[in-house]
Amino acid sequence: MILYIPANVLPVMYTSLLGRGSNSTISTGVIEFWKAGSYGISLVIFIASVAVPCAKFLALSVLLVSAKRQSSWARRERALLYRLVELVGYWSMLDVLVVAIVAGLVKFHALADIEPRLGILFFGGVVILTMLAALQFDPRLTWDGNEHE
Repeated sequence: MILYIPANVLPVMYTSLLGRGSNSTISTGVIEFWKAGSYGISLVIFIASVAVPCAKFLALSVLLVSAKRQSSWARRERALLYRLVELVGYWSMLDVLVVAIVAGLVKFHALADIEPRLGILFFGGVVILTMLAALQFDPRLTWDGNEHE
């Protein structure tokens, strides 16, 4: 969760078009695509970069706290939540992949340039660490617990 702060504060991409360049963070990218009328791309970036990581943090926290307390609360729902976190984990690298592909494609044009920045490394770290956290969680802990709650 600590890496998520620099991932959103630091630039993830530098773009230059006709000699004019600027750094973009995740939030400025979402806002710029929205202002340009690219609502679909803006929503995809927002969902993949903001909503999904925050939801994963919340879901992993719920799973961890309930397992630590040996809670019998909503066992089936927590098991489903764990499966959902695992499933979403594979799609979490979407942003990193998009930056890499766009940077590679734009390099072919003489008038434009795109370079990844430090923020994308932090975001990649967030994705990898949340995937590892989900893999480290033992889903059997969901079914262990106090039956008298």
